[in-house]
Amino acid sequence: MTNCQVADFYPIQKLVAVNNKQIAIAAIGVKMVYQTGREIFHALKDINLNIHRGDIQLLMGPSGSGKTTLLSIFAGILTPSGGRVNLLGEEITKMSDKQLSRFRLENIGFIFQSFNLFPALTALENVQLALKIKGIRGKIAKEQALSLLSQVGLADKTNLLPRNLSGGQKQRVAIARALTGSPQLIMADEPTAALDSRSGQKAIELLRRLAKEEGSTVLIVTHDPRIMDVADRVVHLEDGMLVK
Repeated sequence: MTNCQVADFYPIQKLVAVNNKQIAIAAIGVKMVYQTGREIFHALKDINLNIHRGDIQLLMGPSGSGKTTLLSIFAGILTPSGGRVNLLGEEITKMSDKQLSRFRLENIGFIFQSFNLFPALTALENVQLALKIKGIRGKIAKEQALSLLSQVGLADKTNLLPRNLSGGQKQRVAIARALTGSPQLIMADEPTAALDSRSGQKAIELLRRLAKEEGSTVLIVTHDPRIMDVADRVVHLEDGMLVK
């Protein structure tokens, strides 16, 4: 394992340096409670977690442990029932919906288990669409999309539709799309679940290389032990709680 260690379990107030490394993502007393009628379910229980800038961080645990819920809170998709979340020194739990949408657009790239590619669009068009959403269009968008697809090893697959790509190739298109706009944070939900061992390892190694070259912070929710060796840090969730 590449200097893999359990993540720091202590709160911070702003983006600070810890052991000469900046904190890019921080959960401070985060809780998530769901109520259905009289039943109350504690999905997350007082989560304190710091994630260093430029690290590949794995968030592992069994199904139902709260991994995806925590990722969704970090991504600003869900609002926690209690606690605070700091991303890049900004407390997103204080942001308005408009501020949060802009922050996500400018700073976060998402990678999904099911790829979420548009089936009627080519690999190139899928990436161009992500650039268009970020305000980059025309010739510049095409040049950037081609460059990103080349970075992920798909320079010769740009005009293929998703149905003509392998699972590993689809995931690489999804990674290229996530990298549009050079986001500082990349968040991936089970990115290797639909891939065989070789394709999954390549996808994660690609994320690691890009993170180290670009300085992005990569947070991966997974239950796949095959990819632990490429992580800088690992944290485990069980029953909504962090365990060492």
